[in-house]
Amino acid sequence: MIRVAFDRPEVGDEGEYGGHATDFFETLICRAEVTYKRGSEVVDAARLQGRSVFEIKIRKIGCAPNIASDWRMRTVGTGLPDGNGPDDDLPGARYNVREVDALSDKKWVFLIVESALL
Repeated sequence: MIRVAFDRPEVGDEGEYGGHATDFFETLICRAEVTYKRGSEVVDAARLQGRSVFEIKIRKIGCAPNIASDWRMRTVGTGLPDGNGPDDDLPGARYNVREVDALSDKKWVFLIVESALL
């Protein structure tokens, strides 16, 4: 079991060139059971990058049933200690939430997360 945090996205102000910046806000910290599912390689920006997919199991507490596929998960206590710079200073390695199952079990929420490319 490891400690993880879930961050909720919030659309920020419109940028200078259009579009909106997305800020993430820490919403939930809990313990999670992590199971490695698979790895793959993706061509991104003309180079090959590895990606890992994990199955996450967390207790259905607080706002855990509200986690959605646009949220992200971070490790707590491991990963980037100062975040990704001034715009994203929350510590930990980032993972994109891909699937959420909060219905099939009354005690647990199951998630599929994928390592985020920086």
